[in-house]
Amino acid sequence: MASQASTPDFRFLRNVVLKALALFIAVDLLFAAVKPTPAIGRLSLYNHVFPGRQRLPYGDRPDLAYNLSLFSLEAMAASHEIAAPKPEIEFRVVLIGDSAAWGFLLHPEETLSAYLNAAQLRTADGRWVRAYNLGYPTMSLTKDLLMLDIARRYQPDLIIWLVTLESFPRDKQLASPILQHNPEPVQALIEQYGLHLDSQDPAFIVPTFWDNTLIGQRRALADILRLQLYGVMWAAAGEDQYYPETYDPPQYDLDADPSFHGLQPPTLDPNDLAFDVLEAGVNAANGVPVLIVNEPMYLSDGANSDIRYNFFYPRWAYDQYRTLLASRCGVNEWRCLDLWDLVPAEEYTNSAIHLTPTGEGLLALKIIERLAAFGIQR
Repeated sequence: MASQASTPDFRFLRNVVLKALALFIAVDLLFAAVKPTPAIGRLSLYNHVFPGRQRLPYGDRPDLAYNLSLFSLEAMAASHEIAAPKPEIEFRVVLIGDSAAWGFLLHPEETLSAYLNAAQLRTADGRWVRAYNLGYPTMSLTKDLLMLDIARRYQPDLIIWLVTLESFPRDKQLASPILQHNPEPVQALIEQYGLHLDSQDPAFIVPTFWDNTLIGQRRALADILRLQLYGVMWAAAGEDQYYPETYDPPQYDLDADPSFHGLQPPTLDPNDLAFDVLEAGVNAANGVPVLIVNEPMYLSDGANSDIRYNFFYPRWAYDQYRTLLASRCGVNEWRCLDLWDLVPAEEYTNSAIHLTPTGEGLLALKIIERLAAFGIQR
């Protein structure tokens, strides 16, 4: 009798399991077909439950900084303070660039955007100037172009693009993980602006159908959720990166190597540099003024400083880069500001481009002086 009674129970349990499995497979396949991860990334508690972040999410110590690196452009943008509605009395300035613009080893109130905001600048028509930091670590003009493309959604009135030679070489353009994990928007930019880049470059991580399933997207979805959860602790602590107690300063004694990304002196070919990406960024701004700033860099006076300025740059390559950049700015009537030697050597932290708070203050003052040409003043 017990055996006969257990048979219907087993069949019922089996049917429940099979139906649940079939439902899960159907949901998984539907998820892959619809691809809702970007839409999910736009759902954010930032700018609603807690404030928007002052910098784009980036970090490898989430346990200490309440921040993380992720590849969802939508989630990154939605977490930033720029995603809040734009006030009518605001003149919106967007900063783009590398880790120096982002503010590596700087507290949020020590970044370039923070100094510009602290200056309480106003336009001639009475609008308050508000600067937003959309810099993102890794050096690539194409990465900057992607961030500029995102910035266009948020009604910028002025774009300040901080650049340095290390972001120009062709081999750097698609080396950033944020580009490699977002092939579709990057490929669209390459095609739209006819960039001298391969839209089918093997560096792109193109997801398969199975990668787009719910199971395949579990890491991306988990990162989006973690970003929301970290918002509570980040809002309380006010910090968004890990600050080590010690770090190595910029290299003082340099190698006697005159090469730059495999290029040898004496002549730097303009075609080896991604000036087409810079031009695409100015065009992508679609009438919004762009100020291109050649950012400050560390100048060593140690061994072999007659050959190289610093770890990144041999003198011959950097000098010719500055000449080429100035020429492009003149011919194309771009607004440019060359501040390469503005900051003294003692005002750098762990890199030839990362500034101390004092260095950031010097940079901010020079940029504020130039903003007068855009009708902006204290």
